[in-house]
Amino acid sequence: MSTAEQRAHLEVSGLTKRFGGLVAVKGMSLAVGAGKILGLIGPNGSGKSTVMKLIMGIERPDAGSVRINGVEVAGWPSHRIARMGAGIVFQHSRPLHRQTVLENITLALLPDKLMQLFADPQTDVRARAIAARVGLSGVLDRRPATLPFADLRKIEIAKAIARDPQVLLIDEPFAGLTAKETAAFSELICELRDDGRAVLLVDHNVKSVARMVDRVIAMYVGERIAEGSADEVMRDETVRRVYLGGSLETAARPESSFRDAATPFLAVDNVSVHYGKAQALDNVSIHIHAGEFVSVVGLNGAGKTTLFNTISGLLPYSGEIRREGASLRGHSAAAIARGGIVQCSEGRDLFVYMSVRENLDLGGQHLPTAERAEQIAWLFDLFPVLNARQKQAAGTLSGGEQQMLTIARALMMKPKLLMLDEPTLGLAPVILEQISKALERLRQTTAITVLLAEQNVTFALPHADRVYVIEHARIVWEGEPAKFAAEMGTGYL
Repeated sequence: MSTAEQRAHLEVSGLTKRFGGLVAVKGMSLAVGAGKILGLIGPNGSGKSTVMKLIMGIERPDAGSVRINGVEVAGWPSHRIARMGAGIVFQHSRPLHRQTVLENITLALLPDKLMQLFADPQTDVRARAIAARVGLSGVLDRRPATLPFADLRKIEIAKAIARDPQVLLIDEPFAGLTAKETAAFSELICELRDDGRAVLLVDHNVKSVARMVDRVIAMYVGERIAEGSADEVMRDETVRRVYLGGSLETAARPESSFRDAATPFLAVDNVSVHYGKAQALDNVSIHIHAGEFVSVVGLNGAGKTTLFNTISGLLPYSGEIRREGASLRGHSAAAIARGGIVQCSEGRDLFVYMSVRENLDLGGQHLPTAERAEQIAWLFDLFPVLNARQKQAAGTLSGGEQQMLTIARALMMKPKLLMLDEPTLGLAPVILEQISKALERLRQTTAITVLLAEQNVTFALPHADRVYVIEHARIVWEGEPAKFAAEMGTGYL
């Protein structure tokens, strides 16, 4: 076999990208040959999507090489890289909404030259053939707004393969799809591979792509941490530590010890949520007893934040959400928060130009002056660093200090139920330990109820009396923390 025949369609070496002081991708290397699928996985923020953008010229690399069929294209504009034989399918569909399905595909087939603005008959034939290939023949005359979410994804695939690319990059292919749609989409991707294309799939977890890929590369904070078969990567200790956080320790209280067994403090029954046509929650049911600590664990994109936003009254939903037996439907987010269900968002949402003390005062503005002062003193004891920083602008705090302030501001409202969304995201181990100790103190010394959403299982389980696992918008497991390792194991990955 000649060198040309052995050469991969896509070769990446030493790829590096910095955004200011942040190194988003560091020395990334990979290769995908004809008729092969490479899976690129990693938690949110690992650098996966940045790698794809660097390959396609959407972002310009600071260092490294990108070769398509042996030609160096690093730093080229996107349209030139596309002409070289690369196509990309973005996670979020971007059709032209005033055009029909057929017109969307036809426009993707037109050349990049202004001298030909209209499709010739042969272009129409090709567009219809592509539509048939991806399963859109029955909806050619419909506009995107009238289509189900899976068909919108098919339009993006159709547009990407209009130029017959030899290298196809697909970002989060199964996000928002049902199990049946995922199976059909997987079959389509495998057919494209069987045409001899090199396919790079980006996803949060290896389980989503395990049956399709030839090899997997796992990323974390911009670097490759493991490579091998799907099974090898799932068993890799570094990958498990990134996703699970390390060894699992638990100290759960039995559910029978809580007194509101008949009517839990919060009950979420068969709740479904859609973002446009994408299903973000699918018949989710959970319950939390007064004083209980419950963890909802799942990889990024599984539906944790959507669940919290729905409970907080920020999203429309079907199903039922009840607090102490009374429906929360129709209650505004402000009323739900004033009633004692308070959410700490993943994005923190601090007033960055205001001081630590001013942020806390805003959280407790409904309290009488003496009670507010007492609550702030208690919180400064819980998070001593905030006491030392109380005159400092929130935006100048470290990430860990900002997270402590976010939790403290929520506690200023004296919530009955505190919902913590990914409180460990991006934090150093020493900060995780401080927040862990604060949560344990809340558990031991107060009657507060806590609902924790986390990807880091090692952080979530010690603070949980019960655990729910959410995967692709559905609850797939419920049980005691001690049973998690035995019953879920590598299945969580």
